[in-house]
Amino acid sequence: MTEPLLSQPDFWGQLLALVLAALVIMGSPGPATISVTAVGTAFGLRHSLGYAWGIILGTIAVLLVVATGVVAVLTATPKLAPLLAFASAAYILYLAFKIATAPPMAARGAEASCPTWLAGFLLAVANPKAYVAIAAVFAGASPKQGNTELGPWLKLMALALMIVAIHALWLVLGVAFARFLRRPAASRIVNLVFAATLVLTTALSVFG
Repeated sequence: MTEPLLSQPDFWGQLLALVLAALVIMGSPGPATISVTAVGTAFGLRHSLGYAWGIILGTIAVLLVVATGVVAVLTATPKLAPLLAFASAAYILYLAFKIATAPPMAARGAEASCPTWLAGFLLAVANPKAYVAIAAVFAGASPKQGNTELGPWLKLMALALMIVAIHALWLVLGVAFARFLRRPAASRIVNLVFAATLVLTTALSVFG
C-alpha cells in the first residue's frame, strides 16, 4: 500500500524548501512589493486594501501564466518581448508618479486618489521581476528527492498562499511606517523615496 504523501518525510522537506525559496526570491524588494509598501505608507491601510488585492490577484495570474508555459511563448516572439517591456516600464513610471505626488498624511482629504485594485493588477502582470522570480521558484526550488515529488497543483497552491502572505506583510510594514509620518515634509520625502525606489527596482529587473 502506498504511503500517504503527507506522512512522507521528503514531502515536508521539499515543501519547506519551496516556501523558503519563495520567501527569499519572490519576497525580495521589487516593483510589486515596493509599490504595496509605498501605497500603504502614502494612503493608509483602508484605502490600500483594494490595491493590495489587485497586486495579489495579478501576481497569481502571473503564476498561472508561468506554470502553463504561456510566458515562454510570449518572450520567444522577437518583436513582442521589447513591446511588453516598454509597456511595463511606462505603467510603473506612471504609478511611481502617483505615489510621489500623493498628498502628505497630515494634509490628506477627500481629494486623495489612491491607486485602485485594477492599478495593482496591471502592475503585477506588467512586473518583469515577477515572471523571472516565479519561474525560478516554480521550476527549481524543490527537486525530486527519494520517491517523493511535489506535484504542479501543490506547488501552485503553496506559491499562491505565499503570494498573499508576502504582499500582506509588505503592506503592513508600509502602514506601520506611515504612523511616523505625521509631519508633511517627512511624508513628502518618504513618498518621493518610495517612488524613486520603485523606478530603480523596475530598472534593475529589466536591465539587470
